[in-house]
This record gives sequence, C-alpha cells and structure tokens, in this order.
Amino acid sequence: MRSPQNYACQIWHVSLCNSRENDDLNRKGSVSMLRIALSTLLVISIMTSENSASAQESLGVPPSTRTVDHVDEYFGTKVADPYRWLEQDVRESEEVAEWVKTQNDYARSFLDKIPQRKKIEELLTKLWNYAKYSVPSNRGGRYFYQANSGLQNQSVLYVADSYRDAGRILLDPNTWSEDGTVALSGTATSEDGKYLAYAISEAGSDWKKLRILEIDSNEHLDETLQWLRWTSITWLKDGSGFYYNRFPEPKEGEQYQASALDQKIYFHVLGTPQSEDKLVYERPDHPDWGFGLELTEDGKYLVLSITKSTDDQNQVFYRNANDADGHWIELIDDFENQFWFIANRETDFYFLTDLNAPTKRIVSMSLDKPGRTDLTEIVPAAKETLEGVNVVNHQLITSYLKDASTMVKIYSMDGEFIRDVDFPGIGTASGFGGRPHHTETFYSFSSYATPPSTYRYDMKTGESELLRRSEVAFDADKYEVKQIFYSSKDGTRVPMFLAHRKGMKLDGNNPTLLYAYGGFNIPITPGFSISYAAWMEMGGVIAIANLRGGGEYGEEWHQAGKKEKKQNVFDDFIAAAEWLIENKYTKSSKLGIRGGSNGGLLVGAVMTQRPELFGACLPAVGVMDMLRFQKFTAGRYWVDEYGSSDNEKEFRTLIQYSPYHNIKSDVKYPATLVSTADTDDRVVPMHSFKFAARLQKAQSGDKPILIRIESRAGHGAGTPTSKLIEGTADYWTFLAWQLGVNLED
Repeated sequence: MRSPQNYACQIWHVSLCNSRENDDLNRKGSVSMLRIALSTLLVISIMTSENSASAQESLGVPPSTRTVDHVDEYFGTKVADPYRWLEQDVRESEEVAEWVKTQNDYARSFLDKIPQRKKIEELLTKLWNYAKYSVPSNRGGRYFYQANSGLQNQSVLYVADSYRDAGRILLDPNTWSEDGTVALSGTATSEDGKYLAYAISEAGSDWKKLRILEIDSNEHLDETLQWLRWTSITWLKDGSGFYYNRFPEPKEGEQYQASALDQKIYFHVLGTPQSEDKLVYERPDHPDWGFGLELTEDGKYLVLSITKSTDDQNQVFYRNANDADGHWIELIDDFENQFWFIANRETDFYFLTDLNAPTKRIVSMSLDKPGRTDLTEIVPAAKETLEGVNVVNHQLITSYLKDASTMVKIYSMDGEFIRDVDFPGIGTASGFGGRPHHTETFYSFSSYATPPSTYRYDMKTGESELLRRSEVAFDADKYEVKQIFYSSKDGTRVPMFLAHRKGMKLDGNNPTLLYAYGGFNIPITPGFSISYAAWMEMGGVIAIANLRGGGEYGEEWHQAGKKEKKQNVFDDFIAAAEWLIENKYTKSSKLGIRGGSNGGLLVGAVMTQRPELFGACLPAVGVMDMLRFQKFTAGRYWVDEYGSSDNEKEFRTLIQYSPYHNIKSDVKYPATLVSTADTDDRVVPMHSFKFAARLQKAQSGDKPILIRIESRAGHGAGTPTSKLIEGTADYWTFLAWQLGVNLED
C-alpha cells in the first residue's frame, strides 16, 4: 500500500487510489508528462544556425524585475532574497500577475518569431492523433477503462460487460469545461461494481472534489465531497460507504500555497452530506503525518499506514473492521522501515518490506506476534529491486526492476516460484491489478522503440493475450535503443539509456537531450514517447540517466542521493553529460538538458555548477529555493529527502546547491527556458519565478533566459492534450534553435 504522501513528491503525476490497487484509469505510469505514446512521424526542416542568430539578435533586453532589500539570517549567515515578493499567489497580487503577463509576452515574442514553430506544432498534433487505451480494471464483473480517440483533451471513461467489448461511455470529462482543464483525476469502484467514486481536478490543482455515480442508471448521488488531495478511497464490502482522507478547508486566499497539515480519515455513508461524515482517525499531536487505510479482502480488518514524509518507511496499525469504536493496535510503531500491506490470510498479514533487505522482500506477520522479531520470510530479497506486489488468483504477482527495466515473477502465497511473465523486450510493464479470486489480470508494455500495448494475462495458464496495440506509423527498425553504464565522479556505476537513429555518426555533432530525475526513490524506466520519437526523427539523441536518489537499485541507491548526499545526484548527471561528450555523441553546444520537479531542481543545480557544459536548459516546475520549499503546500513532505533550512547542518548543505541562491552575476549561463504553471500547488510557481528573475538579472552572456508560465494548469496531472502539444512545441522549438538542429530529408 503506497501512502498518499508518496504521491506528493512525484512530478507530473498524482492519482486517487483505492485500497487494493490503483484504480485510477488515467495514470501515466511515469514521472514524465512527455511519456505519451507515439504516432505518425514526419520529417521536417528545422531552423538553421543563420535563422537562430537572426532571431537571437531580436531578443533585446529581458523585462526588468523589481528587487527588494530582504535578508534572512540562518544560524549567523545572512542570505539575501531580492525577489521575495514573487512568492505571492498570482491570484492575490496584481503586481505578480502583471509580472507573469510581461514574462509570458517576452517569451512569446521569442518563440513565435521562430519560423518553424508552427510546423513543429503541426507535426506534434499529427503525432498525438491516434487512439490510446488504459489497462482494464475488473469490478463486480464489469470492466472499466479509459480511451482517447487521439486529440481529445481528456480521456473518456468506459464500462463494458466484457474486456473484449467497447462498452458505453460512463464519464466524458471533455464536456466539463470548454478549455479541457477540468479533469477526471481518479476513480474507485465499489466491490460489486454498482457505484463509482471519482475525483475531479480543476486547472491541474492537487485539490480534488469527489462525486459518486450509480453506474446502471448513470445518476449521481446528491453529495459532493471537497478538500481532498493525495487520498485513498476504501469501500465497504457492501458498498454502503467508504473511508477517505481530507484536509481542513484552507483560509481564504491560501488555497494554493498554505502548507498541507492536519490530514484526517473520515467515513462517508452514501446518500448523506459530507458534514455528517464520521471522523475515524487524526493525529493533532503530529499535524505533518499522513495516512492510508486499507480493508482486508475478507472484510475483517482495517489496516492503517502512517507516514511522515515521501519516504516509504511507515508505521502500521490495525483494528477490527466491524467495531466502529475499536482500539487501534500497533504492529509497527516507528518509521525505521517500509511495511506496505499486501494481503492477509486470516491473522497472517503479508508485507513488502525493506527490513534487512535494501532491495525489498515479502514477509508475513502473525497478529499474535506483532513487530519485527517474528516475521516469516515468504519471498527473499533478490539482486533486483522489488517495486510492487499484487495478489491475483491467490498468487503473488511481483514486479522487479532489473537495471531500470521491468521483470515480473509469480509466486504462491507460500513463496514457491511459479513462473516468469514474458515480455517482448526490455521496457516497462504496468498494471497487474485484480482481486485474489480473479483468474485474470491486465497489463501494458512499452519501451523507447515499442508502442504501448495492452494484454490480458491468464493466471492459470500463464498466457498473455494481446487486447490492443497502438496503431502507430512508426518504423522501430530505424532506431537503436541500448543501455550503457558510465562511472560517476566517485566511481559509482550508473546506467543510462540511449535512443537514436541507427547508423548515426559519432562525430560529436548530434543534438542531444539528456533527461533525469534522481530522487524520492522513484525509478525512471523505458517508455514510449511522442516527444522523444519526434526528437529522434529530427536527428537527435535521447539520453535517460538513472541517477542515485531514484529507486532503480533499492533503498541504498535512494539513500546515496538524498540530504547531505544530494551532490551525488548532480555529479551523476554531470558525469552522464561528460560521457556523452567524451564518446562523441555530442558536444556542449549541442547538449540540452531537461528535468521536472525534483528533476527541475537537478537542472537548476547543474547549470549553476557547470554552466559551460550545456547548450540549452529546460528546468520544469522545479524546486529552486531550497531554503523555503518546506513552507509551501506539499513541501513539508520533502524534508526527509532534502533536509531543512531550519536545521543548521542541513542548511549548510542546502545553501551549497540551492539553484536560486547559487546564481552569480559574472557567469555566462546557457540558453534557458524555465517553465511552470499558475495553479501548480505541488511545487508552487514562486520557485520558478524567483529563479528566472534572478537568472535574467545575472546573465552576462548573450543567451536568452525565458520563463513560460502556463495558465489554468498545475504540476502536470490532468493537463489537456492541447496544452501538452503547445508546450512541447515550445520546448522542442527552443532546443532546436539553441542547439542548431538542421534536419535534412
């Protein structure tokens, strides 16, 4: 059971999960909003360096941003914050709103002057225009899935009586708003398939409203639940109600900035107003804690998971599900290890844990002997990292990462190996949900050169049945995908995926895009992407580095890139860039870098540490002010990952790499397009505002420093197709111009 707080860290992805498995039918399965399936590829001509120089000269001076004489003192160290006023919410400050408009106008005057900008957007529109499908989910004999005909802003939810049938439309979010910015952000279906609880997000915000639909009649119940984010939904077996998480209603004007505190668990009875919901659990003594609740498959026990950060380590309590006022009994009462509940067999509880197993294992715990000392090992730790476990057909479906690619094994409930699940190559497989009594499960598979396909897996025979394959006019034989390993600064062996045209010359002149994340125990795995494939078709190289701090090699790999060891992540990324240059894939002037959220921090840190190494930088929705991130929205969850400026030792580390604080006025910085959104209440836009303003002021070179601020959008989840295309067109146009891309037919 993944705690809600794990969702609070992830870039461009948040979901509403139900108790057994993620029932969100619109998940991307990735930390990149650009990981979208590929369609028809067209060869187009990009601007030459002559065009670039001409447009460069027309840039002029960037907008002037007012500074203030604000200084904070941290443990005797005075730190200037000249752009503190940009922390105000754009909705609450006319001055900030005007600054946003001025900066967007300046960026548009730059991007819109590039002659090929329109052609690139037309290309991307054609690429996106193909049918896309989610993995089906079986509830009460009904099959739920989402589909997008191609260019619909939001995917449509369908229900069918058979996994082979198209079924009927259940919810069409495209009818909820004219601009497509109101999204279906998660679903949780009752066990009998009678009711659907679904979450609605507006303008990309993490805040959700919850509605309840009677599926047969397609009629809504009267109640609407509000102030939900990072919640789990746990239905009772009889479908009469469910448990859920919510936060207090924020004060007026603080909805998109106030720190997320005082989460509580409530029980909602269908047909009643939210005001009558019963409080089930709260911890006023620890307002920074978060909760996840699960009902065991037999309906006997409620299992409570408590977290205090985005780390996986958690406490576990349980109580009798039939005793509404029952006492919570502790199983694990500290945050030393991860104990994710998987399933139970009577009074034996199964957990995924990192106890004595950095790559994780499966254990069982008897309720008669709670705690760590009397565990029974079911599936021992392997060299590969165990990422997740589901129980289907009363068997354990285990998903591992082997050098960042998916490997799935099936075991009995006693830990006896049954079989491997075969895939068509190295890539990413996701899904494998279901219930213990189901004999089928569903999954999708894709890789950098393989379009996404959806399969039904027969748990009895081990056979995979292809249900849907993306109809993409893409010749995978034209491209080469491989994995290499390089040495970081301290000698650590780091993997990196490379994708490009076959037969490409290694002469150091290839435009290259290097992407990474490196944080929060989140792995970056191979997935099919319209944007990546378009870049390759333009003659570019895609490089994806699996840095320390991520989840590719278990908890030790994660720990090696957090808090006082965060510099390891930056060193890994810099070493990846140097490897690409040394091995003649590219050179500094042809090397672009991109990352979002924690990856935006990564880009901001390395470009301030090694500005001469890169030709263009695309930091997206990044955490740029490392001294104040914990004071806004979800930032408090990240303290265990980064540390906090409230702690003297951690402050000394943070100030060394905080992108905003390490901008210097005598440096020639690479061309940079910062991006954020006005409704990003995960990483509030002040991070990007302050970073861009300071970078524009400090730039001593002639390369442009721009910021693109999307309206009615958030951290990435729920972004409509039209905005995805527009944004990608801007980013790729900027890269093509600055890296001197010249694609010939």
